[in-house]
Amino acid sequence: MVETKIDWDDLRLFLAVARGSGLADARRVTGKSAPTLGRRMLALEKALGQELFARKPRGYDLTEAGQALFDRALDVEARMLPLLQPPHRRARPVVKVSAGKWMTHVLCRNVSQIVENGDVLVRFIAADHVLDLRHREAVVGIRNQRPEQIGLACQKLGPVRFAVYARDPKIELWARVQGQTPSARWVAAHVGAADVIEVTDPRNALDLALAGSARAVLPTFIGALYPDLRQIGETIDHLTHDQWLVSHDEDRFEPNVRIVIRRLVRVLHALER
Repeated sequence: MVETKIDWDDLRLFLAVARGSGLADARRVTGKSAPTLGRRMLALEKALGQELFARKPRGYDLTEAGQALFDRALDVEARMLPLLQPPHRRARPVVKVSAGKWMTHVLCRNVSQIVENGDVLVRFIAADHVLDLRHREAVVGIRNQRPEQIGLACQKLGPVRFAVYARDPKIELWARVQGQTPSARWVAAHVGAADVIEVTDPRNALDLALAGSARAVLPTFIGALYPDLRQIGETIDHLTHDQWLVSHDEDRFEPNVRIVIRRLVRVLHALER
């Protein structure tokens, strides 16, 4: 993308056209006529020396250059909108992110990559049960299965794998989490009752493993965080599952939500490496 100064009004109109996939919806949002919007987009493309849209009979699709500008424009918009509000109404937007306890643990460790310069306020909701995004219990959810509800948008992130971890392979006791998560059921099915230390919180299974007191079944992205832990054996195929980032279909276009989603994806993809 060529470095060119862009007027905020042009950027605002560009975002409206991109979100509406054409001039008709953008006209209703901006109050500008379709010919005016068309001319402004052509002028913006000329100024940048890039084609931002692939113009089709039924609308506009973003080109690669257009998508790059769109992503950058969302950051600008998130910073501009609070400044355009009356002082008494200005506040950092809150984005509620729900995930299981393990994933929330990882997100908290990487919070500086999610909340940059305090531009958004994130509320982490650690919950192993699924919150209802349709009723805004959360705005963004990280889930272990693809949602089937209407009105939700989702993005596949990649597989989550589990393995047994301990400080010493000679340790025979196991940490068994009370509950019905797949990993808890796996331990219950494979380990005798006399060989376990029971805990009610998955984090305590990690604590026992770190203390050298027990083995624990952990996501590999958790085990990899702690150099003192050793993976014992191969990953447990039965527990491998895909992970999905889910948001309400309307909320995902909000500038602050879009920014948080993009940063979450960056953090989560880094886990796969």
